[in-house]
Amino acid sequence: MKRLRVGVIGCGLVAQVMHLNYLRELADRYEIVALCDISESVREACARDYNVTKTFGDWRDLLKERLDAVFILTPGSHAPIAIAAAEAGIHVLVEKPMCFSVAEGQDMITAAAHAGVVLMVAYNKQYDPAFVRLKQEARSLEDLRLIRVTTLESPFKPYVDHYVLHRGGHVPADLLARLAADTDQRITKAIATQDPLARRAYHLVLLDSMVHEFNVVRGILGEPDELAFADIGETGLTAILRYGKAQCTINWVDLPGIARYQMEFAFYTPARRLTLSMPSPFLRSAPTLLVDEGGDAASAKSYRNEEIVSYSESFKEELLHFHDCVTKGLSPRTSGPDALRDIALCQSIIKAHLTRQPVARPTDMASFSA
Repeated sequence: MKRLRVGVIGCGLVAQVMHLNYLRELADRYEIVALCDISESVREACARDYNVTKTFGDWRDLLKERLDAVFILTPGSHAPIAIAAAEAGIHVLVEKPMCFSVAEGQDMITAAAHAGVVLMVAYNKQYDPAFVRLKQEARSLEDLRLIRVTTLESPFKPYVDHYVLHRGGHVPADLLARLAADTDQRITKAIATQDPLARRAYHLVLLDSMVHEFNVVRGILGEPDELAFADIGETGLTAILRYGKAQCTINWVDLPGIARYQMEFAFYTPARRLTLSMPSPFLRSAPTLLVDEGGDAASAKSYRNEEIVSYSESFKEELLHFHDCVTKGLSPRTSGPDALRDIALCQSIIKAHLTRQPVARPTDMASFSA
């Protein structure tokens, strides 16, 4: 089996809790060749933990190494690194969000296609065995009337306290300022508003969190006909999508007072209900619960089946799939073109919120192209 020589760019929370851990478990498939982070103390500590000899403070230097693939796990837009990696002939796994706008995402896709490299977006939830099971069961749903998506955001510290984590040390203030300015400029290009509530929601709620919800819904139902409504508040966001006659309500709310994270996807028909309940993304191998409910319309008879499909970790399954895509020529399940539709939906939600008007075909990328 071919071992892929991998460089990891960004050694923050998701790298330390998930990706580096599973790269080591999959040592028959991956070799961690180099690490990059703007914090010297973090990258050196992670290098010691994972026996990596080469570390860099600048991703441009890492891309000069002999690599098969690069994992882009940084905050901010991933477009510049992904494009440069593709141009260097290096396969790319990029954490969500893929990018900050449809325009820069199209540049990423073009660069990967031109170079003939894999561009895969790390939407781990699509690799959860319970999601795969839900997708199978959802095909048999008849007369779907309501889809309800609920995310109760909670403080993440209690979910990571049991891990040994390396915190960022001194980083030059001018570098942090440049990175913040770059993010600010990209947000302006994406949504063309200075409204502080919209800008914060676009960056920290839609791109940072809700792209997961959108990707799961689209993975089950495909593309929505309409974004009927969107509203952004100080502590939450609501969006309503229409799929034919069915309404999909998506609610995200920040509830920082109790560590009871919840992400739930519920599908309702007259005769059957399917619910997928996902645990905190920071917990390794915590199972997702699939609930199947039904009954007899002519009597009080009903049933409720709770199913744990697997204890396999979705992040690990994701890495197995990426390896297959690189070594066997498979098309990524969470490809660049597919993930870019989530970015289009994020931009559409800002548009609908600001104009108070619905948006037809909100995942259609043509209206957001450069």
